Amino acid sequence: MTVVDVVASALLLSGVALSVIAAIGLNRFPDVFARMHAATKPATLGLLLVLIGAALRVADSGDVAKLLLAGLLQFFTAPVGAHLVGRAAYRAGTELSPDTSLDELAAAGPDGGASAPGTPR
Repeated sequence: MTVVDVVASALLLSGVALSVIAAIGLNRFPDVFARMHAATKPATLGLLLVLIGAALRVADSGDVAKLLLAGLLQFFTAPVGAHLVGRAAYRAGTELSPDTSLDELAAAGPDGGASAPGTPR
């Protein structure tokens, strides 16, 4: 085994571990707002580690470019998607977990501070 093999294996195993942690968080967290963190943060980092580990093992630069593109798309779309899911859930009136101690958007109104264009807040 070379040093590259060891590093690639470590990255792959770390990425898989983070993805498993994300899956466990999706099943165990109590509400959509906590679950969206589990669906994005460790899962995105886990995928990036797996892609980097795979990129170290492939020989073709075209394959590395595809892996890089997949990582960039995941890195940019997952946080935006989680934000939109959280915003839609809050606007729909989804109940917060009893463990939630602070609702920063409650003072902004029922729509989370978003108002129609031209109306005062």
